[in-house]
Amino acid sequence: MKAIAIHRYGGPEVVEYTDLPDPKVGPDSVLVQVRAAGVNPVDWKVRDGRLDGLLDAHFPLVMGWDAAGVVRAVGGGVTEFAPGDEVYGCVRKDTVEHGTYAELVAAPVRTLARKPAALDWAQAGGLPLAGLTALQSLRAVGAGPGDTVLVHAAAGGVGHLAVQIARALGARVIGTAGERNHDYLRELGAEPVRYGEGLAERVGVLAPEGVDAALDLVGGDAVEVSVGLVADPARIASVADFGVKALGGRYVWVRPDAAGLAELAALADEGRLTVTVASTFPLAQAASAQALSAEGRTRGKIVLLAD
Repeated sequence: MKAIAIHRYGGPEVVEYTDLPDPKVGPDSVLVQVRAAGVNPVDWKVRDGRLDGLLDAHFPLVMGWDAAGVVRAVGGGVTEFAPGDEVYGCVRKDTVEHGTYAELVAAPVRTLARKPAALDWAQAGGLPLAGLTALQSLRAVGAGPGDTVLVHAAAGGVGHLAVQIARALGARVIGTAGERNHDYLRELGAEPVRYGEGLAERVGVLAPEGVDAALDLVGGDAVEVSVGLVADPARIASVADFGVKALGGRYVWVRPDAAGLAELAALADEGRLTVTVASTFPLAQAASAQALSAEGRTRGKIVLLAD
């Protein structure tokens, strides 16, 4: 199969489009022909080695954890899927080696769900990790009907999904973004506010009594600002700042979750969740896709197309 692999840590120059053996399919896994693979910041952070202290990696290392595609074969113990099924998933395994930037991936059934019919391949490929991150973050802060939720970086890959999921949960959403994305956030159902100096005061104008919960999806001073706006620090979650735990909040590291993926698919098929795809790249151009992701200014998702 063709795949995007690295043989050592480094910058975009270590990324290779190469031939590798087809993956082995274990008893509880399925072989997926990948149609689309989402690009996430964690992918290039793995590539440059900054997560080496957290994750066991083996080279050659195929990057990527998001995939949408068609089941081509199933392991002996699999009853959930059959060849021909369209699936999508957050295919993170115990070690980092056999990722989804490839024509084929062996995916444990615990990492998969049926692809949302309402989404095209690029949208489905961009949803799993970001969608689960948004869903699990909102659960961590107990977001629900009547809550006002502050979402930092609301126009980004995770943020634009968090806005929609929070709205589906019955919450009011205030989202931070640059002014060029304010109309976009309004379309998603959020009340936009400009990030940067004076953010707390601007949020205070929209929510004079404070906000009930906050999601930090960007890092920087987002947690610090949130502490001054949220009465209960346990209702602050961050995907970027370990320090939130010392303040009583929750750090969220996304977990593969088939039930969560099914929930996201249901929201999509009900018309309450969509995925904005900012850019698509052929699989062979993964390095360029990661470079764009690293700029940190993308609205929605960047996706690799494998065919």
